[in-house]
Amino acid sequence: MQTEAEIVIVGAGMVGSTLALALHQHGLQPLVVDGAATQAQPFAPQAAFEPRVSALSATSQRVFERLGVWAGMAGRRVSPYTDMRVWDGSGTGRLHFSAASVQADVLGHIVENRVVQDALLDGLNAARVPLVGHARLAQLRHSGDDWLLSLSNGQQVRTPLVVAADGAHSAVRQLAGCATREWDYLHHAIVTSVRTAGDHCRTAWQRFTDDGPLAFLPLLRDGKQDWCSIVWSVTPAWAKQLMALDTPGFCQALGGAFEHRLGQVLDADPRLCVPLRQRHAKRYVQPGLALIGDAAHTLHPLAGQGVNLGLLDAAVLAEELLHGHRRGERLADERVLGRYERRRMPHNLALMAAMEGFERLFQAEPLGWRWLRNTGLKCVEKLPDAKAMFVRQALGQAADLPQWLR
Repeated sequence: MQTEAEIVIVGAGMVGSTLALALHQHGLQPLVVDGAATQAQPFAPQAAFEPRVSALSATSQRVFERLGVWAGMAGRRVSPYTDMRVWDGSGTGRLHFSAASVQADVLGHIVENRVVQDALLDGLNAARVPLVGHARLAQLRHSGDDWLLSLSNGQQVRTPLVVAADGAHSAVRQLAGCATREWDYLHHAIVTSVRTAGDHCRTAWQRFTDDGPLAFLPLLRDGKQDWCSIVWSVTPAWAKQLMALDTPGFCQALGGAFEHRLGQVLDADPRLCVPLRQRHAKRYVQPGLALIGDAAHTLHPLAGQGVNLGLLDAAVLAEELLHGHRRGERLADERVLGRYERRRMPHNLALMAAMEGFERLFQAEPLGWRWLRNTGLKCVEKLPDAKAMFVRQALGQAADLPQWLR
C-alpha cells in the first residue's frame, strides 16, 4: 500500500511532534512516522520519575503554550526552578544565577521526557494529525522529484519533503547520506533520580568535578522538594565501577562527589549509562530534506540545552515552511529549506562551541588553567550584567525567535 503526503516527519519524539503540531495549526498537513507507539501512556502521579528529563527554557514553554500542550504537561508533572548554583570542585570559584535578577518568575522547568512526549501525542491525536506508529524507516530513495519511504510495516509513503526528527542515530540522515562531524567526549553520563535528606529549594545545582560535571536538577512530587534528577559525567572506567555498585554504595559515592550539598543521598532509582558524543551535520538541508533536533546536532549535556535547540529548530523550520507556502513556493525547494539552515546553524554552532570550551576548561589539570577558571567564575559572579546575559541565554531569549513566539 502506498500513501502520499505533502510532508513526512520521521520521528514522533519531542522535536518531531512539535514541528507536526506547529505545521498543522497553520494549515499544512504533515504525516508523522515513528517506530514506537503513537498513543500517550497513562500517567500515575505517584509513579517513579522517568530517568531522562529535559531542562525546558522559558522559550520552550512558550512553544508548548502556543501549541496548546503545556497544560497537559503541567497537569502531569513539571518542576520549576528559580535558581542555579555552579561551583568548581577543585577550587573556590562559584556562580549563583536567579530568575529574579531578570524579573522572571522561573529560570525553567525540569520535565520528564515522557511527560513532554505524551502531552504532545495527546495534542497530535486531538488534532487528528495522521500518525503511523510501530513503523521504522527501512528504506529511503528518490522517485522522480519525490522521496519514497519504505516502512517496516510494509507501507510505502511518497512525499516531496522529508524531515528527519529521528534522533542522534537518525536513519533518515544515514540513508540520505548526510555527512557529519563527530567526536567522542571519552565520558559517559550516569542518569537517574535520587532522594536527598535536604530540600533542593527549587535550585539546579552543578559541580565541576575532576572527572566531569555533576548536576542535581530539582524534581517536585506532591509539593516535596527532596528528589533530584542527576546527570553525572565520568570516565568510562569510573562509570563501569559506579554502575556495578549496589544502591547504598552508589548513593554514598554520589553524595561524596556532590560534597553533600543537599545532605545525604538517601535513595536512588535504577541507573542508565549513556556514552557522550558530539555530532553536527555538515548541512541541515538538501533538496526535499531537512534535519532537525538531534538528527542535526547533539552536544554535551553540560547546560541541558539540547532539547531547547531542537525545539527552536522545529519552530523556525515551521515558520519558514509556512512563509514559503504563503508565497506559493515549492516547500521541498532547497532555497526554502536553506532559510531555516541559515537561521539555525550559526546559533547551534555557537552554543556547541561554548559548551565544548567549558567542558575542556573544566577538565584541564594544569594549575594555570585551574586558576583561570576559578578567577573567571569569581569575576562573572561580581558582574550583574554578565550574569544577566547567561540567565537570558538559559531562558532562551538570545535566539532568533520565530515571529509566532514573540
